[in-house]
Amino acid sequence: MMTSVDTDLMRVLADPLRLQIVTLLAKETLCSTHLIEETGAKQTNVSNHLRVLREAGVVETEPCGRYTYYKLRPDVIASLAGQFADLAESARNAAENKRACP
Repeated sequence: MMTSVDTDLMRVLADPLRLQIVTLLAKETLCSTHLIEETGAKQTNVSNHLRVLREAGVVETEPCGRYTYYKLRPDVIASLAGQFADLAESARNAAENKRACP
């Protein structure tokens, strides 16, 4: 049973704008223009965050003419959710374990 969570992925998703982008991409595949409109962030800021998400494997790209669409990789999110589920199960099992003080 895994009892730790992927801290690198947690750091990637800890940024509020990146989490907003992931939330938007969970609903539909979008290009950076859509993400700029939806978030109100500057183009360079959105592009930098998309690069971080792409490098972390959270999103993948799909070229479409002169645009690049971004879509969420549900397997990565499911894996992270599974890690948290394992952590919760471990906590339930450990609820009765108490280490004695010296």
